[in-house]
Amino acid sequence: MGDATQDTSTTSGGSGIDSSGRIAAVAEVARRLLPEAGVITDRARLRTYECDGLAHYRVTPALVVIPQDAEQLAALVRACAEHAVPFVARGSGTGLSGGALPHAEGVLVVTSQMRTIREVRREDQRAVVEPGVINLDVTKAATPVGYYYAPDPSSQQICSIGGNVAENSGGAHCLKYGFTTNHVLGADFVTPDGDTVTLGGAAPDSPGYDLLGAVVGSEGTLGIVTSATVRLVRLPEEVRTILVGFSSTDQAGAATSAIIAAGIVPAAIEMMDALAIEAAEAAVHCNYPDGAGAVLVIELDGAAIEVEQEYAEVQRLCDDHGAFEQRLATDPAERALIWKGRKSAFAAVGRISPDYIVQDGVIPRTALPEVLTAIAELSGSSGVRVANVFHAGDGNLHPLVLFDDEIEGAGEAAERVSGAILDLCIEHGGSITGEHGVGMDKSKYMPRMYTDEDLDTMQLVRCAFDPQNISNPGKVFPTPRLCGEVPGRHKGAHPLQEAGLAEVF
Repeated sequence: MGDATQDTSTTSGGSGIDSSGRIAAVAEVARRLLPEAGVITDRARLRTYECDGLAHYRVTPALVVIPQDAEQLAALVRACAEHAVPFVARGSGTGLSGGALPHAEGVLVVTSQMRTIREVRREDQRAVVEPGVINLDVTKAATPVGYYYAPDPSSQQICSIGGNVAENSGGAHCLKYGFTTNHVLGADFVTPDGDTVTLGGAAPDSPGYDLLGAVVGSEGTLGIVTSATVRLVRLPEEVRTILVGFSSTDQAGAATSAIIAAGIVPAAIEMMDALAIEAAEAAVHCNYPDGAGAVLVIELDGAAIEVEQEYAEVQRLCDDHGAFEQRLATDPAERALIWKGRKSAFAAVGRISPDYIVQDGVIPRTALPEVLTAIAELSGSSGVRVANVFHAGDGNLHPLVLFDDEIEGAGEAAERVSGAILDLCIEHGGSITGEHGVGMDKSKYMPRMYTDEDLDTMQLVRCAFDPQNISNPGKVFPTPRLCGEVPGRHKGAHPLQEAGLAEVF
């Protein structure tokens, strides 16, 4: 549970001077471009940026720069490329996988000052926004003209669009409306050599390779997005939010499957177990049903007549599967309180545990009962408490593994349980991440999902964008390979090099 270590092989090349000299060269460029407050070299101030939302990985960057526009950002990246200095992009710092963890001998490029909503185009349901724009602010800007931005991570009041694009963030409403990738139509993008290119556009599709699709969800390993053209969704005629209490997660899971099987696609179906409910009550007093072993938060939206019919069917199906209490929010305040309990769940567990790990994995929805039972058995056999909060409709789990780091060995035990949960996801045909990304935290699990050949093929894409391996190095992939091979003597050619499919730079 200490500071993270990183591969620093990229810092041995470049201009022939040591890393401190190359950092100084980039800092000199930054001082010419940016106001004094935009260049941070003081050690105490640098430590402000040593982690993202996953605080048990900490690395102090060598330099922090805060550009105010795309031209400044591109010039800073060009300076990094010229001097072979690694760089990492950071928005609001709310990520939960260590994706914005700095490089100890690199530059942290903070996009928080790039917060302009350039356009809201009602006529074609689009908005153009800079990467530092807060997620919820897009909806606030679009609401007066009858639209909103659908992807809504729990951190939407503070997370930024640039980070959402990097991680392909989802949120409670991704069941019906999809993830960030389904709402990004175009982007201005700075490549790792400092060139600015435009990917996609306002049109529904663009010819050629889907480079925009490669960039969304690439976790900053291919470059930095400096603006995004996003899709806006029409505000629904009616919204109904229902809170349903069950005695167990099995009942709640069965009700979820029945609702989807009936052909109803709610805007959201969220589940919390008893431990997560306890935490939310302690934090925000959300007044969820007493004695519930699980609750569902179900939201229906659309045309009023459609919502009316779906609501009646959802009520019936929940009753059929053991619901002992159902509440319909009758005004915006009640709806907000229902959602407050769910959206505060991650932070709320701090009320019942001094430390916790937020895990993120995906399974087929039909595997929910089996996997939840297995998680309960893991918790019981290890003595490590696990609170379950998840997007029940699409099987995206967010187990919260609770521990006290002051107790010797407790952190390591929690890490083992956390890893075992990811193994369960893989075993049941799922994935090690649904929306939080791989980052630093889960890179070691990638070989459990993919073969070496699979990983090398993925890295061919990274190498095409970033042959110097300076854009967020050390993330996603478990070991440096191909263009990021560890320096030193090697016997023979890499198999992909021998086959003529790759060049080791």
